Amino acid sequence: MTTKIKNSKGWVAGIFAAVAASLCCITPVLAFLGGASGLASSFSWIEPFRPYLIGLTIAVFAFAWYQKLKPQKQIDCDCEADNKKSFWQSKSFLGIVTIVAGLLIAFPYYAKVFYPKPQEVKVVVVDKTNIQQAVFKIKGMSCESCTEHVNSEISKVKGVVGFQTSYENANSTVKFDNSKTSIDSIAAAINSTGYKVVSQTVLTP
Repeated sequence: MTTKIKNSKGWVAGIFAAVAASLCCITPVLAFLGGASGLASSFSWIEPFRPYLIGLTIAVFAFAWYQKLKPQKQIDCDCEADNKKSFWQSKSFLGIVTIVAGLLIAFPYYAKVFYPKPQEVKVVVVDKTNIQQAVFKIKGMSCESCTEHVNSEISKVKGVVGFQTSYENANSTVKFDNSKTSIDSIAAAINSTGYKVVSQTVLTP
C-alpha cells in the first residue's frame, strides 16, 4: 500500500513540474484567448528554471515507470484483494499521464497554432520618406508563443508596414509609416501584451 501511495505522489509531482515548466508559455495563450493580454508575462520569470523542471519531470516519470515495470516479489498470502489494482494504479493511466506531461513540456513548440495569423499589413505609401524602421527591446518574452502574441498586436497598428519579432533576441524590428502611426503607438501595442518595451531605437536609412 505504501508503494502505491508513493507512486501516486510521484506522478502527481511530475505533472506539477511539467505544468510549471510550461506556465511561461501557456499563460500568454490563455491570456490571449481570454482577452486579458496584460497577464501574458505573469510567469515569464519561470523560464530560467524550465530546464530543471523538465529534468525533474523526466526523472519522476522514469522512476514511476521503473516501479511499474520492475518484477514484483511474490508473496505467499491470502491478500488477493490488495493485488487488484484500480485503473488509477494501472500502466494505462500512467501512460496517459506521461503523454499529458510530454504535451505540456512540448507546449512552446506548438503554442503558435492557438494564435490567429497576424493581420496582413497593407499600406499605400504616398511618400517613401515617411517609412521608418525601429527596433524595440522587449523584456519578458520566453518562447515562440510570446513572439506570436507580440506579432498579433503589432499587426493591428495602422501604419505598420512590416515586422519581425524574436524572443531569442528579445526584440522586434518594425517598419512603419510615420505619417500614419508613431513609435510610441507601436510601443504601447507591445506593452499591451504584458511584455515591456525597455528601449526603442529608430534606425537610420
